[in-house]
Amino acid sequence: MHDISPFIRCPFTDITGGIISHQLLGRCQKQEMDVMDCLEAYGLGRGLKKCQAYLDEYYECHTLNKQYRRFIAMRRERERQISKGKLTGDDKYVSPKLDSY
Repeated sequence: MHDISPFIRCPFTDITGGIISHQLLGRCQKQEMDVMDCLEAYGLGRGLKKCQAYLDEYYECHTLNKQYRRFIAMRRERERQISKGKLTGDDKYVSPKLDSY
């Protein structure tokens, strides 16, 4: 997280800064703005400690680690149930109902 601001700042970096952020139609716009607002309020040194909750939320939105681990756990549970014989035949690969989310 130490690469928040560019090494050299000029009008070109100001113009192209939005390209590498999530502000241009990204899914993590709100989380990134929360992080930047918090870091602006506290500064980079103290902000990395004070804004840890915002940073964690932003990293999760950006990397989707928890979602991936949940997917792997569900897949392992399904494979375990298949190997134990609880799921057989067509029940092995039944998709969830459309309104179950």
